[in-house]
Amino acid sequence: MIGALAELVKPTEAESQQAKETSRLLARLLPQHSEDLQLQATDVQGQKQAILLPASAVKLLVFLLAEMAQGHAVTLVPYHAELTTQQAADFLNVSRPYLVKLLERGEMPFHKTGKHRRVRFEDLLAYQQRLREARSQALDQLTAEAQELDLGY
Repeated sequence: MIGALAELVKPTEAESQQAKETSRLLARLLPQHSEDLQLQATDVQGQKQAILLPASAVKLLVFLLAEMAQGHAVTLVPYHAELTTQQAADFLNVSRPYLVKLLERGEMPFHKTGKHRRVRFEDLLAYQQRLREARSQALDQLTAEAQELDLGY
């Protein structure tokens, strides 16, 4: 599974167009609540099969197709996945040495497999959320100070 994490799927122009049409069609069929969606598929031999998709999978598929329709590269990462330091650094858009420093300072949990560090994706998301919250608090504080000083904010 780890190998698949590193592979981004960059759609071709034809795939982007097909994804655009399919995402629109699926979005119209999107279950309104938590209902499953039943599709009928025809295999290469012409055999028809009913497929029952959970509502959450349909929503994910619509999102994935919409991204592909815009020509964006996409990948799926299971929440419980363990990433290499390079994969984690790529996700955070930082260098691998910087990420290793974060790990060694204890800013994010990790474990070693042999001599290689591994980071759980859920821990990476938690770290990212803490960063967002800290930035938001800092911006709120700066805004409050600017208002106190009557700087027009």
